[in-house]
Amino acid sequence: MTVHVPVLTGAPTDQQLIDFVVREARMIDQQRFEEWLELYTDDAYYWMPLEWGQTDPKLTCSLMYEDKLLLKIRVERLKGNRTFSQKPKSRCHHVLQVPQVDRRDEAANEYVTWTPMHYVETRFDDQKLYAAWATHTLTVIDGQIRIKLKRVDLVNCEAAFGNIQLFM
Repeated sequence: MTVHVPVLTGAPTDQQLIDFVVREARMIDQQRFEEWLELYTDDAYYWMPLEWGQTDPKLTCSLMYEDKLLLKIRVERLKGNRTFSQKPKSRCHHVLQVPQVDRRDEAANEYVTWTPMHYVETRFDDQKLYAAWATHTLTVIDGQIRIKLKRVDLVNCEAAFGNIQLFM
């Protein structure tokens, strides 16, 4: 199911940025991972800090700090027939508060949103609930909004976690 997204002719409105963030979560929930991956710029990162207030993903350990290549490998693993940890497949559900546009820098073509959320991941009878804030650093390329950085800060980031199979 592909959702038609109009080509932007100028800077995105706040509502277009908010709609983008909501659509991105829906793609994950619907396991449209290849389409979701297309939302990322070629030099994008998906970051989940390990420490509260962490400012550098390279000098401090992170739960995840993945470039587009690593994200692509994870997507391939999720759809693989030999990925026994995904038989049956994990499913997830995002409950988002309304995303807020924190910064607009049209000259730099950079827009930042902040979204409080709850995220549920389930497989068999195991269900995990996470509370987090997602910060999207967005840009517009060829009239389409794209993700340069998605940072997911877990409220209890210092806790011991099992495997997080999907994407928050």
